[in-house]
Amino acid sequence: MPLSVIRKAVLPAAGLGTRFLPATKASPKEMLPLVDKPLIQYAVEEAVASGIEDIIIVTGRGKRAIEDHFDRSFELEENLKGNKKDGMLKEVRRISELANFCYVRQPEARGLGHAVLCAQHLVGDEPFAVMLGDEVIDAPIPGLAQLIKIFQEREGSVLGVKKVPSQEVSRYGIVANRRIAPGLHRVEDLIEKPDPKQAPSRYAVIGRYVLSSDIFPILRRIPPGKNGEIQLTDALRILAKTSPMYAHEMQGQRHDAGEKLGFLKATVEFALKNPALGPPFAKYLKTLNLQRHF
Repeated sequence: MPLSVIRKAVLPAAGLGTRFLPATKASPKEMLPLVDKPLIQYAVEEAVASGIEDIIIVTGRGKRAIEDHFDRSFELEENLKGNKKDGMLKEVRRISELANFCYVRQPEARGLGHAVLCAQHLVGDEPFAVMLGDEVIDAPIPGLAQLIKIFQEREGSVLGVKKVPSQEVSRYGIVANRRIAPGLHRVEDLIEKPDPKQAPSRYAVIGRYVLSSDIFPILRRIPPGKNGEIQLTDALRILAKTSPMYAHEMQGQRHDAGEKLGFLKATVEFALKNPALGPPFAKYLKTLNLQRHF
């Protein structure tokens, strides 16, 4: 099957961004800049590099900036054109031409599973990807492309996972796994944010999924779970019992930019990799007397 067998990606972006308050009081967390691009653009570019054609963004109130970012801005383009800023003009036009964008509202915050369910009428009966925009995967082979390859080979839903320290398992959905190949596991169960003593493994789901459309009827019938929300993990548990599901250890550097420390670390890493900013930024870091900060 060609890479484009997965044509659609769902990006849930309706959350309140409470971990970044007050910065996200009036601005979407997904639009926080990681050096010179908003977080969500990294996910979109990863999806496009993985062969995705249609980007479905699930938004909520106060998220209009996301739609504007991926839309044309004629006034800005004319300004750049008139000032002969051709490089910037090319870049802003490229953003709106990355993929086919469509948007659906999640009317109330009812969990990740409910956000995915909101996109059912746009996904239809085909397999699709789910990407959490605050997880940034920096890898030579795009993170989502890695999962699509496994989906093609194994013909089953695939979750991206990373092994985390035992003290951190209570922050993630954790898989009960059976290793079947280097870096690849059969998923036998999932536990949402378990106590470290009860965790079935240290393999955490990190915001990249390739799923069968069979997930939708499960999401429709499951009752609310933790925090009264429709949990994607609960639906995945049921799906794993009825059809093959795999966990792939993602290759590359994963940044949890959805929390402040992870966002700061990602900012430093991406700034150092930037061809224009990297050398002067590295020079600046070397001049810091870090002892004065501790």
